[in-house]
Amino acid sequence: MSERVKVLVVDDDPLVRAGLRLILGGAGDVEVVGEAGSGAEVPALVAEARPDVVLMDLHMPGVDGLAATERLRAVPGAPEVLVLTAFEADGHVRRALRAGAGGFLLKDTPPAEIVAAVRRVAAGEPVLSPEVTRRLIGLALGGTDDRRGPARERLRA
Repeated sequence: MSERVKVLVVDDDPLVRAGLRLILGGAGDVEVVGEAGSGAEVPALVAEARPDVVLMDLHMPGVDGLAATERLRAVPGAPEVLVLTAFEADGHVRRALRAGAGGFLLKDTPPAEIVAAVRRVAAGEPVLSPEVTRRLIGLALGGTDDRRGPARERLRA
């Protein structure tokens, strides 16, 4: 990894990409080296810009973030992938991690934490947002993917 963390931002929403460019650009040691609006654009941009981290949305038209992550991480020397999405379903988390993502954040993550997560993933450390961690621990302890479970229990009481 170079001294500055080079990031490719991949999200189908131009407003989200612009916001992430501002957030990441404000960190002195992080540089946005490119943007993509779909997973199909990722291989060419990675070859051209040589990012350390790809900040990847999941739900995009055409090639989605899961497929793009899987294809990218299958290539030797591929950059790390940090998923940033509005969708927190446990299945998405597991699929992203199996595809090779080094981290999974929700889009409600505060800006400073996104920057910190980019640095950590670039250094090879896994990163999960607190809500994702809580849900995965719940599943590991025998919970389900059904977030309505506690509400149902209150209704039965």
